[in-house]
Amino acid sequence: MTELLSSKTAVVTGASSGIGRSIARTFAEHGADVVVADVRDEPREDGPPTHELIERETAESAAYVECDVSRSDDLEAMIDEADRFGGVDVLVNNAGVFRPEEFLEVTPDDYERLTDVNVKGPLFGSQIAARRMIENDGGSIINVSSIAGLVGNGGYVTYCVSKGALRLLTYALAHRLGPEGIRVNAIHPGGVETAMMEDAHMGPEALDRFVQAIPSRRIGEPDDIAGAALFLASYVNGESLVVDGGYTYTG
Repeated sequence: MTELLSSKTAVVTGASSGIGRSIARTFAEHGADVVVADVRDEPREDGPPTHELIERETAESAAYVECDVSRSDDLEAMIDEADRFGGVDVLVNNAGVFRPEEFLEVTPDDYERLTDVNVKGPLFGSQIAARRMIENDGGSIINVSSIAGLVGNGGYVTYCVSKGALRLLTYALAHRLGPEGIRVNAIHPGGVETAMMEDAHMGPEALDRFVQAIPSRRIGEPDDIAGAALFLASYVNGESLVVDGGYTYTG
């Protein structure tokens, strides 16, 4: 296997479960040491903690850091942990929260709780990581947005706002950090088979309608997103890669 990330160190937020867990595992399979950053180390699915899984099943090293991405001190500690492996080369801002809502009832506190994780965390995590990457001759930042950052949905307005902001953050950082040798890209997943998908509380009939609207006729898997992240960690700059089975642009 070609090790696209040989001798690199990756930091992945929200990596205990779902998409982040798959990205962390895939990066390790391609030669990266990985810092798993999350509010808890136990996965929401079956299996051992992600850092233990990596060390058990790959040749690379991994560490877990308890991290609430809305807290600057936690973000600093997360990037500090990467110094154990030579310093951060790749940051994946994957941690996110989703909440269906009735827009007319959303409060400022509701808005802040969601955007603190989905926007504030990636912005300041990227700032902290970029300072280290500049010292180390560059790196790569990947923001996991959503098709909700491309197409609005009245059932989760605040989430759309946060993911749209993350998309524009990606382009702005690519412009600012590109001359420093740092590439910044975004992934926009569609529906993916994770615990967050369960949080959407989509009933069987609604789920079937959704699947039938996807040209590939299936919900995505975390490994689909991990493959996109691996590509973006290795190449290109200022790109948005939509991974949704063709849903967004063919409907």
